[in-house]
Amino acid sequence: MHVKALGLAIALFIGTLPAMSQDVIKLWPDGAVPNAVANPNFPEKSEVGQQDGILRISHVSVPTLTVFQAPKDKATGAAVMICPGGGYGILAFGHEGEEVARWFNQQGITAFILKYRLPDERLMTNQSEVPLMDAMQGMKLIRQQAAKYGLDVTKIGVMGFSAGGHLAATLSTHYHRSAGSLKASEEAKPNFAILMYPVVTFGAKAHGGSRNNLLGKQNTSAELIAYYSNELQVTKQTPPTFLVHAQDDKAVPVENSIDYYLALLKNDVSGEMHLYPTGGHGFALRTKGKGSIENWPDACKGWLKAQGLMK
Repeated sequence: MHVKALGLAIALFIGTLPAMSQDVIKLWPDGAVPNAVANPNFPEKSEVGQQDGILRISHVSVPTLTVFQAPKDKATGAAVMICPGGGYGILAFGHEGEEVARWFNQQGITAFILKYRLPDERLMTNQSEVPLMDAMQGMKLIRQQAAKYGLDVTKIGVMGFSAGGHLAATLSTHYHRSAGSLKASEEAKPNFAILMYPVVTFGAKAHGGSRNNLLGKQNTSAELIAYYSNELQVTKQTPPTFLVHAQDDKAVPVENSIDYYLALLKNDVSGEMHLYPTGGHGFALRTKGKGSIENWPDACKGWLKAQGLMK
């Protein structure tokens, strides 16, 4: 089948699968979104790529959590907040959000897709701090609504893809620090993290687009680059982490995952890393025909069971 047709077929098939719940929770009360700049000339934009069938969202001004609740007969009480990737320029909300959420539901895990704001001076002030603010607030809201969704507050984690992996790693290593007007809170700490081909560093092996979109292209201080280079920010309090990366990833060098894993090891934090020779970038669950990387979901299930997150 032609690649374009295959991508569209996958998207259409996944879109027909039933979801147990799709509540949409606003992160912030109306009129109280921190750092927001009202700009009616830049409404939120959603489009599906003609070549790959990927749903892309941009110009986010109202960040939300979309809830995919696990079936009651499978539910383990665990939950994950999913951060789609897109280089801090768009959100790949379909294959790195909805498709993955449904996969977690099959494992008995409730999923919350984070539609976070993307750095843009037309829509916000102090852009670099905004995605982390949204991620911290999202994790706090999930904990606060745990009873409603039948969740165990000790089993709530975060997952991120590419730049969303950077956000998930930033949450894992910066939850105890204030982000803009949002104060640090233990409620923002994930109990576990899953990082898929993550952007980790803003140093020599950085994904330039993600770094430039978050921090700006010019006059970025060495201190700010180090602050958002998450391999430098791991501590003994960083949550247990599962990492997946392909060696032939041309967008985000595999060293991003390797260096984060080594930082976990140095700090005696439990980590599991799976590196595959082929797979490229942005594959999520679309791994058919890409070699042994097809096995990453099974490896992830094994890790989730070992963490006590699956039956």
